[in-house]
Order: sequence, then C-alpha cells, then structure tokens
Amino acid sequence: MRLTQTKLFCLIFYVIVAEVAGHSQNRADPLQQLVEISAQRLSLAKQVALAKWDSGMPVEDMMREEQVIADVRSRGANMGLDIGDVSGFFQAQIEANKLVQYSLLAQWHRAGKAPVHKPVSLDDTTRRALGELETPLLAGLAKTRDLRASPSCDAKVAKEVGKYVSAHKDKLTQVEAIALDRAMGQTCGLPKPLAH
Repeated sequence: MRLTQTKLFCLIFYVIVAEVAGHSQNRADPLQQLVEISAQRLSLAKQVALAKWDSGMPVEDMMREEQVIADVRSRGANMGLDIGDVSGFFQAQIEANKLVQYSLLAQWHRAGKAPVHKPVSLDDTTRRALGELETPLLAGLAKTRDLRASPSCDAKVAKEVGKYVSAHKDKLTQVEAIALDRAMGQTCGLPKPLAH
C-alpha cells in the first residue's frame, strides 16, 4: 500500500511539474508574446475611438502615423532589424487599430451616441500607452527574427493568432479578432532579393 501511495505521489508530482514547465515554455514563446503584445496594443483602439468621438478628429492621421513609423524604423535599425520589416509590421499594427476604430465609430453613429465614458484625450495616457508598447513589439521582432524569415512563418503566425483568439473568445468581438489577424499579417519578413 505504501509503495502505491509513493508511486501516486510521484505521478502527481511529475504531472504538476510538466504542467508548470509547459506553461512556462508557452510564456517564453517569442511568437506567442508578440501576438499578446499586439493584442494589448489593439485593446487600446476603443480609447482612441472614444477620443476621436469626443474631439471630432478623423480616424486617419497621416502625420502621426508617419511619426510613429519613422521612430520605430530608427529604433529598429539600431537593433539590427530590417527597416522594411519594421515598417510593414508597424503599419499593420496601425491599420488594425484603425479597423477597430472605424467599426466602433460606425456603431456609435448608428446608435446616435457613444458609450458613457469620461473624456478621453489622445495626448495623455492613450498615446503614451501606445508608445510604451513599441519597445516590446520591437523586441518581439528581434526575438522572432529567424522564425519570421522561415517559409513556415505565415502558417505559424496564423495558428498563434488562432490560439489567442480561441483562448479569449469571450472577450474579443469578431472585428477585434479580424483586426488581430490584420495586425499580425505583416509579421513575416519581406522576401529578400536573391544574390547573383
């Protein structure tokens, strides 16, 4: 009987260790982290939309977008990243955010009102929060450099986004799920010309 209890204890111990190791490994997966940070950035789209509702500003802000792209290109180059890859990835982040903004603003216009909220200013916490996510996104691009250059990159990115959407299906709207696909749609490295 004692041997059976010892074996049972060992089995439970190994199952727990395997689960903890599996969770730790998942947390350490650079592509999963990149998807999660991108989703976190996308979650700020509602605040941006509310600020634009309050101010009457249009969704499109080309000057601001150009500033963001120029900044991340410079920082990415300092990290040894391909600036074309950085530009494409962050342009996709911006387009995904705008997709959610357009959808929300259209809903509110149809309803004749936005949800009850405190006034939101883009110049305060919202833009700062977006800016603070640039560093981990750039770090994520650096950590996934080899994966992003691989032929299987698009499939791996799509599967990782699918896992995230499935795990958060109770919190994400259909538009947000589509927007996350858009945000991660230019993650894989741009094809490089063949050397002759």
